[in-house]
Amino acid sequence: MIMSDKRERHILLTGFGGQGIVLAGDILGKAATLYDHKHATMTQNYGPEARGGACSSQVIISGEEILFPCVEEPEILVCMSQEAYTKNIKSLRPEGTLIWDTDLVHTRKADLRERTFHIPATRFAEQLGTKMMANIVMLGFFSAVEPIVHAEALKKAVSDSVPASTKDNNIHAFNKGREYGQAIIKGAVKPEPGTHQD
Repeated sequence: MIMSDKRERHILLTGFGGQGIVLAGDILGKAATLYDHKHATMTQNYGPEARGGACSSQVIISGEEILFPCVEEPEILVCMSQEAYTKNIKSLRPEGTLIWDTDLVHTRKADLRERTFHIPATRFAEQLGTKMMANIVMLGFFSAVEPIVHAEALKKAVSDSVPASTKDNNIHAFNKGREYGQAIIKGAVKPEPGTHQD
């Protein structure tokens, strides 16, 4: 079900520069505002190194006007690097949702919440031709496990945001992530075990 109430949903997308984290946040916000007719804000943060350094995108989506654009305690935390996970896991609300890239993040059992989802997004992207689409695979997965924004709205925003020559491949990457998420939600696929640190 898509969010029907007017409350704010606070989402923190994290990883390292070069993964398209900011683009993913921009797509999520664009989908919410342009195609789902909600309010959204997006702010970004880079580490000093830019490419390869820590990077995050803070997205707030709401049925009403948003007065403060910064995410301080995310309800949903998406981690696509180990550094991002280590740095941000403590800020996730106790009842929040944790989503991570299985191949790039080793979680701690003590940090896990009731709602946790993981996907080998980078591996799926590599299988589709380039790991640069891992962010789009992750967005597709996100749309299945946390349907805050309609999937069709996200697809339109993806098409609007990537080079014309890569649209088909990016939509394929989105669908790959979404199908995997839907299969997990339905219990049709058992997710591979996440790797945990002690």
